[in-house]
Amino acid sequence: MNCSLIITTYNWPEALELVLTTAVEQSEQPNEIIIADDGSSKDTEILVSAFSNKTAVPIVHSWQEDNGFRLSKSRNIAIAKARFEYIIVADGDMLLHKDFVKDHKKCARRGVYVQGSRALLQSKFTKKILKTKKIKIPSFFSNEVKNKLNIFRIPFISTMLCRKNNQNMSRIRGCNFSLFKDDIIKVNGFNEEFTTWGKEDSEFVKRLFNAGIYRKNLKFSALQYHLYHKEGSANDNNISILNNTINNNLIWCQDGINQYLDS
Repeated sequence: MNCSLIITTYNWPEALELVLTTAVEQSEQPNEIIIADDGSSKDTEILVSAFSNKTAVPIVHSWQEDNGFRLSKSRNIAIAKARFEYIIVADGDMLLHKDFVKDHKKCARRGVYVQGSRALLQSKFTKKILKTKKIKIPSFFSNEVKNKLNIFRIPFISTMLCRKNNQNMSRIRGCNFSLFKDDIIKVNGFNEEFTTWGKEDSEFVKRLFNAGIYRKNLKFSALQYHLYHKEGSANDNNISILNNTINNNLIWCQDGINQYLDS
């Protein structure tokens, strides 16, 4: 099965460099990597170009003008550009386990949204690897990661857990998921009404659920390691958009991916 790996970014090339390093060293390579860039400066363009010149995996820099937070738009444009049937999405501050792509592909099913696991790296350790550019995942006994169980890849346990379908809305994370491109198009992709951070992932997944798509959680596989940074909180408008989708069982968003698809 062919897949496109989409990595979102905005003006943090130091982190993106590490993420791309892990992306091009996958045990099972994606067929292409698309950088969904929400308006980064020239430094990111130079970085992506450098990686393009030293890897056999095609890398596409999908850039849009910096006009505030427009993550949904950057994702939609990147997904529309994707040439392959299966879409894997990661954030540009998430280091990927070497079997990240392999694990997502193993659980790929039509009508299923697959969500992987992430370990949270501590601030001090994040600063260290950003400075040294040496990627070394901390051990279970260190104090350099918060949720320590998420550093373990245990395929046979993950396979058993992967069989369970659900439509649970808790802990939706847009930083680590995959599904078929056709399933994304079915709900018109991400809702571009979201122009500030928060709840855009939950709203997207809720529309997937309303369309009859189920969720599978990959525990102990499809691992990521989150470079520390402060997170924001969703504002009232974003919560209102999500509640409207929930209360009205919406499947389709009006301002979505269809505007970037070939007719």
